[in-house]
Amino acid sequence: MKKSILKQSKIHAMKILLVVVMLQLNFVTIGQTDNQAVMRLPGVEYQLIGTYDTGKLDSVFGSELELFLSGSTTKPMEFANSFPKAKYSVKLYRISYPSVIPEFGNRPTMASGLVAVPDHDAGVMPLIMYQHGTTYKKTEVPSFPDNSMETRMMLARFASQGYVVIAADYFGKGLSELPDSYLVLQSTQQACVDMLIAAKGWLAEKNIETNSLFIHGWSQGGWATLVLLQKLEALGIEVTAAATASGPADGMVLYDRWFNNYQPIDAVYLPSCVFLQIKAQEYYHQQNGLAASAVRPEFLQASIEFYNEQIDWDTFSKRTTNKLQEYLQPEFMAGGNSCESPYWQVLNKSQAYRWRSHTPMHNYYGGSDEVVPVEMARLPEMFQKMLGGGPTTAVYAGDLADHRGTFVYSVLHSKTWFDEFLK
Repeated sequence: MKKSILKQSKIHAMKILLVVVMLQLNFVTIGQTDNQAVMRLPGVEYQLIGTYDTGKLDSVFGSELELFLSGSTTKPMEFANSFPKAKYSVKLYRISYPSVIPEFGNRPTMASGLVAVPDHDAGVMPLIMYQHGTTYKKTEVPSFPDNSMETRMMLARFASQGYVVIAADYFGKGLSELPDSYLVLQSTQQACVDMLIAAKGWLAEKNIETNSLFIHGWSQGGWATLVLLQKLEALGIEVTAAATASGPADGMVLYDRWFNNYQPIDAVYLPSCVFLQIKAQEYYHQQNGLAASAVRPEFLQASIEFYNEQIDWDTFSKRTTNKLQEYLQPEFMAGGNSCESPYWQVLNKSQAYRWRSHTPMHNYYGGSDEVVPVEMARLPEMFQKMLGGGPTTAVYAGDLADHRGTFVYSVLHSKTWFDEFLK
């Protein structure tokens, strides 16, 4: 059994290396159709799951935006008449593709994602890969766009204007049978890189040509975008430009701040986010007993049920607490002071900004963000300036921009910025 798994992982690694070389040349190949070389990795499957017409796409920045920003310090009227009408309807495809789990010696697995194609004959189109934010259910992800408001916003802003949009669900979400890989570094990178490979191959087979690669992500997806960019640059795959919204560039620093320096602005849902990360680290880094050592005993069972999607967030909140300092065990929180335990060491290695990048990047942040502090969002800009890296700019979404408001602001303004690279 072990030999079989090892053989499969080696074959997958060879395929990845082959496709990476081809991606650098902006095509993939196995055969020939209409003078375009085509390749599809074995095991990639796709399904047409629907079409969003222009009326549906226009409603995203109308009634849906009002719902998305209900309770937010950012009001929908701030974006009134800011988003253009949809030019094209969009065809939606769910793709499943083979990947491997790096934390388990490249054990084979299957993952899923979304490919959204504008319904028009425009020839070559730009490609944007989106990394989604924190979700509590397996199907609140891009490949189930009816369940994902943030995905619909990306489709309405980008796909309806002529961009091909792709997005990975991550391991543990969508069609994946794994536990949630929340903020697990190598698995997140692997799921996204393999999604890019699978999507590029499928697009080429369908004679859909793309000429640029942009990446964007919000919240968890802002972090995922940064670690994906780091991986793509290491592989030599060129990214035209990147953007993040409320991206937690340094998980160790962020969690230490959450645990040991409570602020009244802190979101009531932070305990749920922290437990998703703890339980994912326990599984993917084989740190047995981590959850029990971190969470106060009276909250542990409800937390496990929440991670396993046996209860929703409302039930979790009622059975636990909305304040991290009451939710976690004091000695566990104090570990952030020295960062010597395996938990904190893994978290430290998941930082997403300490390398010299060359890709143009915008990092959007808001003055009222209840999740990611201003200082955290600005780390990539300061670090790249210090090292002389690529042009990196922290973009302020405004004093009243909270977590969701910052995302909407980034969706509006990043498209305008990305368009400049297409001229």
